[in-house]
Amino acid sequence: MDAIKAARELGKAIQIDNRFIAYNNAKLNNDGDEELQNLIGEFNLTKQNLQAQLSKEEKEQSKIDELNQNMQEQYRAIMSNENMAAFTVAKAEVDELIRQVNGIISMCCDGADPETCEPSTGCGSGCSSCAGCGDS
Repeated sequence: MDAIKAARELGKAIQIDNRFIAYNNAKLNNDGDEELQNLIGEFNLTKQNLQAQLSKEEKEQSKIDELNQNMQEQYRAIMSNENMAAFTVAKAEVDELIRQVNGIISMCCDGADPETCEPSTGCGSGCSSCAGCGDS
């Protein structure tokens, strides 16, 4: 089997993984949650207004403070939404799956044994070229 075919098979395996299925369902639930979409729209509009205020030559600090406060409240409302909370958990699980897969691939490209390499136990090399674990 060539590497491209194996990558396609890996893609299929990821798509039938329960973590990916939960993530995809959570995305769909977010997209269908009208209240959440309205909250996100309001947040984005407030963010644009804040950016406009910050780009003015003569900044109105009271307006900037008000917009910052509004954004914080809107963010809390978004993150407390049931669908967004489920999405956040599901995304973290898929991100961890992808981190592990990428770690294995990276280690194998460095000559590690594909059957035994474990990226979650550390890469065993210098951190200068890595953006993965945050230890650097």
